[in-house]
Amino acid sequence: MKTVTEFPRKVVEFPDMGIVMPDGCRLSARVWMPADAADDPVPAILEHLPYRKRDGTIFRDQLTHPYFAGHGYASIRVDMRGNGDSEGLMDDEYSEQELQDACDVIAWAAAQPWCNGNVGMMGISWGGFNCLQVAAKQPPALKAVISLCSTVDRYADDIHYKGGCLLIENFGWASTMLSYSSRPPDPLLAGDNRWRDLWLTRLENQPFLAPLWLQHQHRDAYWKRGSICEDYSAIQAAVLSIGGWHDGYRNTISHLAANIEAPVKGIVGPWIHKYPHYAAPEPRIGFLQEALRWWDRWLKGTDTGVVADPAYRAYVMDSVRPARWHPERPGRWVAEPVWPSPEIKTQDIELIPEGRKPIIVASPQSCGLAGGEYFPFTFGPELPGDQCPDDALSVCFDQPVLTEAIDIVGAPEVLVRVSSDRPQANIAIRLCDVHPDGASELISYGVLNLTHRNSHEFPEALVPGETVGARVVLDQCAYRVPSGHRLRIAFSNAYWPMIWPSPEPVRLDLSAATLKLPLRPLAKGDEVTFPTPEAAAPWATETLRAANSERHVNCDEKTGMITLSIVDDFGEVRDLEHGLANGSIARETWAIHPDNPLSASGKTHWTQTLSRNGWSVRTETFAEMRSDAQNFMVNARIEAYEGEKLVFERNFEDKIPRALL
Repeated sequence: MKTVTEFPRKVVEFPDMGIVMPDGCRLSARVWMPADAADDPVPAILEHLPYRKRDGTIFRDQLTHPYFAGHGYASIRVDMRGNGDSEGLMDDEYSEQELQDACDVIAWAAAQPWCNGNVGMMGISWGGFNCLQVAAKQPPALKAVISLCSTVDRYADDIHYKGGCLLIENFGWASTMLSYSSRPPDPLLAGDNRWRDLWLTRLENQPFLAPLWLQHQHRDAYWKRGSICEDYSAIQAAVLSIGGWHDGYRNTISHLAANIEAPVKGIVGPWIHKYPHYAAPEPRIGFLQEALRWWDRWLKGTDTGVVADPAYRAYVMDSVRPARWHPERPGRWVAEPVWPSPEIKTQDIELIPEGRKPIIVASPQSCGLAGGEYFPFTFGPELPGDQCPDDALSVCFDQPVLTEAIDIVGAPEVLVRVSSDRPQANIAIRLCDVHPDGASELISYGVLNLTHRNSHEFPEALVPGETVGARVVLDQCAYRVPSGHRLRIAFSNAYWPMIWPSPEPVRLDLSAATLKLPLRPLAKGDEVTFPTPEAAAPWATETLRAANSERHVNCDEKTGMITLSIVDDFGEVRDLEHGLANGSIARETWAIHPDNPLSASGKTHWTQTLSRNGWSVRTETFAEMRSDAQNFMVNARIEAYEGEKLVFERNFEDKIPRALL
């Protein structure tokens, strides 16, 4: 990545610009803009997040926002209310208050003498979600959006539920946010006599969101609010949607490119949950240059050629040896002028010959340990590994060895006819690339709670022994399977720890299955190119503790319990400008017995530290989730320390009834 230090316009920074909301709440913003913006007003770009601009997202902010400012933009990074250096309280993700605050910040920015009245909004993950939701509210000044690693459907394609199955990330992310939002504002910004009061008030009102999310197990009004798929036409700003094949949010780009009526383009690379100018696996792209093309067209009215760009640009990954981490993925960029593409044809593959007896699917509860993280994040061992261990616990349909390579581009689907011996059952289907020596690489997967076969809003219990039809949609992918390899389609009724298990062991009788495979004519090489990455000067820090990530799977030979232990030590660094040191460690354990779905448990423990010149604070958060046949049980705890003194503690405990889950 090329570091740029000289820009067309000189940049000035305001580290704590206060923006007062209509209710009097002060939001803290870090703002970069051209030094002469007051004389030559510029468009504004907003990123609105709970992740702490002072010490949370500062690594990526430092690369990105000064770059935009140097090219003629006011780049605004706001801490949401109740987080970082902002006042107020947060009660949920994507609340009406959060979205209204963003609209108010947009109106504030547009009215400033240094702004020309045009505003864009961008973000990744949370910021990618809320910029789409804010766009649907149509604030007058918002003209363009760049949304990365986001969703159009808060129920069906987020960290809560997938295919009507409960993702363990529902609990895991609630634990993460409990930790993230437990930290105080920086005393240098909030004031020596004020930061502590703000912190304690924040802690006293801090929500643990897992119980709330578990109270909405079906696609009800709670999830519909903020799901822009409810009305794509509400989006009138121009949208650039970007994602990565190694991220959990890989479907949104296709959904937006296919459904948005406003100007829209999509880009999908081989990346994890990161901005693509520093993401991995490589190749990276010049994301900031692409962003400037988008901003210049829609915020400055400059013809940059983006209107003529292909509707959908995707990186078709080559087959590689399975591994928990890939620093790079060989492949090529393909381009589709329109999306969906008429060039992509569906091949139907019947997996079960007509007249064959039903095939029994009854997986051990531990099937799924090779699946990797829902959204890999740490540049560490989080990707799906060799699928052979999970294949051995699944029913597999191996296809003939390919005599010619194929490019799979799109969302594979599997139509099934199946019966269950229990009123609730899950099915997981994986599409794999099997190497000549038997190694199995995951291409895509999909899961479905079979009670949701007709509706996520109105699920229907299965009648034991009754055969039903269902459609399982796998995630979007772009993957080349070479000649000499074969496809494997693997069926299981457990996928731990990606989804929470059914309340009882289940037997499925699979009587019919058809794979619908989206095939694109074989790409000859790159059909589109991107510039090499550029960025502003990186964040200047001193490393106090190096980052490290570990994953361990252990089987207790006496009890039979299988435990996945995860430690993500994000390290500790000191900011060389303002001196604040911050550190973070996450620990997770996921345990289950292969024969007992009610043995499933998840535990998390997060440590956050902040310090400067003898001042220090620390928060410890703990959470646990279990279930019986009727209920989910979750509990959590916050401990906050000033120095070594415990200054706050709080416990959460909830029991939530299961509803066909």
